[in-house]
Amino acid sequence: MVDSLRDQLLKSGIVKQLKDEKRQQQPPARQGSPHGKGKPPHRPNKPARSQEEMDLAKAYAMRAQTEAAERKRLEQAAAEQARLKRERKAKLQQLLEGKALNKADADQVRHFEYGGKIRRVYVDAPQLAELNAGKLGIVQHGGHYVLVTQSIAEQVRDIDPHLLALLVDPATGGVGEDGVPDDLMW
Repeated sequence: MVDSLRDQLLKSGIVKQLKDEKRQQQPPARQGSPHGKGKPPHRPNKPARSQEEMDLAKAYAMRAQTEAAERKRLEQAAAEQARLKRERKAKLQQLLEGKALNKADADQVRHFEYGGKIRRVYVDAPQLAELNAGKLGIVQHGGHYVLVTQSIAEQVRDIDPHLLALLVDPATGGVGEDGVPDDLMW
């Protein structure tokens, strides 16, 4: 059987139950004069809260306070993450401005794996050779794949490694024994 919060607090000992609740109630206040000259009209007094009710109210207040503090902490953390993301995006925009090597008349397709899917970028023959040798890299920016130099690709890796789509390791050359680039899994 599910107990109410009050019953659970009573059982755990957080809220102390008094045997004599009448002791906690205050005696009724005096009534004013029958004519009420200069005095407010008589209102019946509310019964005083018992110690048990006060402790329960304190427990609710403490819980509300901790929940509010947790919400505030989460909001601050989210705001900080958003600020950092904006800063990285601005740095990346500034870094890539005017440095894209993509050509509109490129006729060869270079496939690569990024984000769990096979993607493609169009390059010309010299760019394909340099890309496979690790002299060029591919960066995901603004929903597009941008061909950049190795140094720019490494700077992008320092800013946000998730945006570096392809940078072949120059030591291995990026091509397996079968002549297929290592980053492709056919």
